Amino acid sequence: MTGSFLGELIQTIADRGRAWIAPERETPPSPTHLLRLCEALLSNRGEASGVRLAQEILIGWQGLTAGDQRAFLHGLAAQFGPDADALAKAIAAYQAAPTPAGATRLHIAAEARRQELLRRLNLAPGGTLALVRLREKLLDQPDGSGDYAALDVDLTHLFTSWFNRGFLVLRTIDWKTPANILEKIIRYEAVHRIHDWNDLRRRLEPEDRRCFGFFHPQLNDEPLIFVEVALTRAIPDAIAPLLAEDRAPIPAREATTAVFYSISNCQTGLRGISFGNFLIKHVVETLSREFPRLSNFVTLSPVPGFAGWLARTRQENSDLLTAEDHAALTLLETPDWESQAESRKALEPVLLRAAAAYFLDAKDKRGRPVDPVARFHLGNGARLERLNPFGDLSAKGLKQAHGLMVNYLYRPEEIERNHEAFATLGEVVAAPAVSKWRQAPRRSLGDRLRDLAPS
Repeated sequence: MTGSFLGELIQTIADRGRAWIAPERETPPSPTHLLRLCEALLSNRGEASGVRLAQEILIGWQGLTAGDQRAFLHGLAAQFGPDADALAKAIAAYQAAPTPAGATRLHIAAEARRQELLRRLNLAPGGTLALVRLREKLLDQPDGSGDYAALDVDLTHLFTSWFNRGFLVLRTIDWKTPANILEKIIRYEAVHRIHDWNDLRRRLEPEDRRCFGFFHPQLNDEPLIFVEVALTRAIPDAIAPLLAEDRAPIPAREATTAVFYSISNCQTGLRGISFGNFLIKHVVETLSREFPRLSNFVTLSPVPGFAGWLARTRQENSDLLTAEDHAALTLLETPDWESQAESRKALEPVLLRAAAAYFLDAKDKRGRPVDPVARFHLGNGARLERLNPFGDLSAKGLKQAHGLMVNYLYRPEEIERNHEAFATLGEVVAAPAVSKWRQAPRRSLGDRLRDLAPS
């Protein structure tokens, strides 16, 4: 039985269920009515009527105004927690007799009723995608970390199970891929904008280009994440040559390097559910089988937080940079500095030292590298291979990183070791070409005076 046939069968059941259980509504339901339907869905025992109720709730939710959607989300968060009486009894029973069976009953009682509700909503045709869209709205709420937090925890918990690696399908995306998917690749590209269909064709059709995406059976033709790959003869240090309109493709068999130059997450509602690590590892395996000569698997990555961090560092007169570097960085305030050879020559070593400090010394409150892209690749076992000070001189590249790009190297035999070093010790594994630009933070005047004071 195909998924298509099964989906049509469930749809038929739901349509017939609606006909004999409830009339069609001419006006959109209220949040209060939908929440009552949710209670009915939880108490319902019939599969056909349950599917019908789930579908009616999700269709009704989609028709609500923004304000009513907020009220419905608030109701889901506030009204469908654990059964307090059942939980109290389970706690008392476990305290009286702490057995494995009692622990299981306590675990079941502690689960929010909302999780079973979400499971039943997922049974509706298109239910999985509807719940992903629901979480998109949830993440848009300004107080999403407050009143809605419990709902988000439950959705994240369920999505982690429903979208685990075993359910994901890797597909090659090329110029022969159906147009409805290609249109979504254009829309979802988040790193280097695809300007039009000709631009997309240049990224997909040549033999030295590849694109791969993860899909989920319940989301039909909606990609979850995709990666664009360039096959090259060397590790690139700039993005423009890879995307140039007049670029001359190379025979794929001559390539020694696979460059992951764009990785885009497509579903906002799945934010926080990790697919990228599985995607990269799977693509490395797939390309290795197709092209045994490939010896380098690298990224050409943006550094989205570098410009903001550098501005704060300069404002605070941070000791991560020398006084001379702080002075030289004023050149960044010169209009069109990137087109002036003298300015670029003066700035290059300063930007490299600043970049080394950014990746190797700057930490967030949890002691991790401040750059989110770095955390992703280092956490997946990559090595910070090279700093490219003028890798992206587009308006976007200059705004977010003063043109800086980096290469992360995925060496299969080192991935596990690098991952462990980062996960357990917080170590940023970096090549000598990066580490050589690191300099010890200068000591403050107060520290130096204390050293000179008599003991």
